[in-house]
Amino acid sequence: MAGEKDKLKGKVKEVAGAVTGDASTENEGKLEQAKGNLKGAAENLKQRAKEAMGGLADKAKDASEEAERETRRDPDPDD
Repeated sequence: MAGEKDKLKGKVKEVAGAVTGDASTENEGKLEQAKGNLKGAAENLKQRAKEAMGGLADKAKDASEEAERETRRDPDPDD
């Protein structure tokens, strides 16, 4: 959803500029659409990074718990 408002607003400006022959408004609309696309891409990247880091955090937690279990085991009484 990130950037959708900018993309829609930009499309409206682009079409309005094209209909009226106002190249400045048309270009401004294209720029706003690009801004919306960038916001969407940034949100997507942020989400992927969060997912990747979450997976790493889970692996680190599992490794920590395993290490704690290993250190808490009773020593072998035969030693």
